[in-house]
Amino acid sequence: MIVAMQGIATEENIQQVIERMVELGFNVHRTTGASQTILAGVGTPDHFEVAEFKVLPGVHDAYRISSPYKLAGRSFRPEGTKITFPNGVVVGGQEITIMAGPCSVESREQILTSAKIVKAAGAQFLRGGAFKPRSSPYSFQGMGLEGLKLLREVSDATGLLVITEVMEISQIELMLPYIDCFQVGARNMQNFNLLRELGHVRKPVLMKRGISATIEEVLLSAEYILSGGNYDLILCERGIRTYETYTRNTMDISAIPVLKKLTHLPVFADPSHGIGIRDMVAPMALASVAAGADGLLMEMHPNPDKAMSDGAQSLYPQQLQDLIAKLRLLAPVVERTVA
Repeated sequence: MIVAMQGIATEENIQQVIERMVELGFNVHRTTGASQTILAGVGTPDHFEVAEFKVLPGVHDAYRISSPYKLAGRSFRPEGTKITFPNGVVVGGQEITIMAGPCSVESREQILTSAKIVKAAGAQFLRGGAFKPRSSPYSFQGMGLEGLKLLREVSDATGLLVITEVMEISQIELMLPYIDCFQVGARNMQNFNLLRELGHVRKPVLMKRGISATIEEVLLSAEYILSGGNYDLILCERGIRTYETYTRNTMDISAIPVLKKLTHLPVFADPSHGIGIRDMVAPMALASVAAGADGLLMEMHPNPDKAMSDGAQSLYPQQLQDLIAKLRLLAPVVERTVA
């Protein structure tokens, strides 16, 4: 159930509604927008009348939610979610957010060089894997804790924010001092135990769509994180598995406007994994922004031909610079900006 309070509702009015919802057996999630407070009741009480809430003091409207995702649905925060990071970067606002860097942290020199390139190009986040989920157990698995320390070191030196992938619950506490945003990879989109724990963390999370996941499954996975009280969540379209084999995945551009309609959460695109071919990353990035993406997550390596992972889909430094220059020209067309 959703209860939308009037703009003039007092705190006493709001608390009265919350108490009644809790009394009926709802788990109440409160969000305060620019003009009103929204109360989302999650749960399945045996019996309640929506009309009872419509007449309570300070209530503007109350209605049942028919969709299975209560907190991820746009009705919970109609104006959209904006996530503000400690350095002032806002995700989900008018400005397109750029996250870029190598697939893996390989050395201090490699990640420092990458950070300088990413910063000069105009991105706000440095991405790089410290823990790497690989299809083969014999492939490079990342530098682990040392990789996290290097990410923090070079990000502090350049002013970039850090996003990196968390693979299991035991890594959460280890990563907290070193990162600004957790990344949940496609393989873990339905790792519900991990998602539930990330819901208890007060640090933003970017969750990628699973390789065979429907849009409803993406939103239900998001619900696990939101239900824990962590509302700083970003969704990311990264391509899905289809019968096409020319590209690594099929980049589902249509998912972006669909998600923007269904949810209040920021929606990003990862064209590097979405298509898996370096020369096609830029067209997919531009198409994603034109479709309404709030940001891009891309792979760039100082020397992709010698990368320890995902070199074939990693942009060359000049390609990243050229792409962001084109994004600056495109953004005003869709009423957005790029730094």
